[in-house]
Formats: sequence, C-alpha cells, structure tokens
Amino acid sequence: MIDINDFRAWHTVVLMALFIGILFWAYSSRRRSSFDEAANLPFADESLHAQSIAQMKEEEQASKEEEKS
Repeated sequence: MIDINDFRAWHTVVLMALFIGILFWAYSSRRRSSFDEAANLPFADESLHAQSIAQMKEEEQASKEEEKS
C-alpha cells in the first residue's frame, strides 16, 4: 500500500525532473536566439523614440523662431 510518504517522495522526484527539464530547455542553444530577441524587445523602438525627440526639438526651434519674428 502506498502511504503519504511514498506519494511525497514521488512528487519530489517528478518536480525535480520537471525543474531540470525546464533548465535544459531554457539554456539550450536552440532557444538562445529567440530568448535574445525577447531580451532586446524593450529597445526595439529606440530609433522611433530618437526620431520623435528630434521632431519635437525641431518644432520647438520653429516655434521660438516664430516668436522672435
């Protein structure tokens, strides 16, 4: 008969195997490129941000020039 301690032991073994499987999946070389891409997502719109900042500066300069004249 299986008692609670046997269940706990098998539960621990299954969870340890699952944890090791996730580690291998996360650090596998096949997944590296997609993880690198995901890591760089916050920086994906930097060029768009730089363009909008430059446009805002141009508009500020144009409004200052209009005020002077």
